[in-house]
Amino acid sequence: MGARQQIRQQSDTVEENPLRLDQDKAEQIIDALNTDLANAYVLYHQLHKHHWNVEGAEHLGIHEFLEEAYEDVEHAADEVAERVQALGGVPHASMTALSNAATVESEDEDVYDIRTSFENDIEMYGSIIESYREHIELAESLGDHATGEMLRQQLVELEEHVHVMDHYLKDDTLVEHS
Repeated sequence: MGARQQIRQQSDTVEENPLRLDQDKAEQIIDALNTDLANAYVLYHQLHKHHWNVEGAEHLGIHEFLEEAYEDVEHAADEVAERVQALGGVPHASMTALSNAATVESEDEDVYDIRTSFENDIEMYGSIIESYREHIELAESLGDHATGEMLRQQLVELEEHVHVMDHYLKDDTLVEHS
């Protein structure tokens, strides 16, 4: 940064919000949303990796599905970050902050067959879905029904994607090699 830096708001701080949600309640929700944001970026990168590396007879359909899935995750992450800001917080943006806040772990750099990739994705989606359910309950118990509704809508998309992946793993959907 240059000599004329001016910080408008430090990370990990919560300012008053125009939504009239008490600061202590906003802090709890922001913490949960920053976890969701971090998890979204871990999922985004894993889905993108699988999109790049898928091969085989069903390559095109799976390639396109994974692109839709990671784009939906990116869109959801953007909504979550904007909600954090609306609540008076600072959304995590650095790789370090996102990595530290994430509660899910991506697979390593190796390239796996699509079945293994989908199994890994389904595992991560499952953890994120459970976290969303907890965060919906938290937001609503604190009177933030708008955040609960936003997460609920995103939960529907997460569940739809994991459902499609589960269908891909059925015996008659992917070509198997002996």
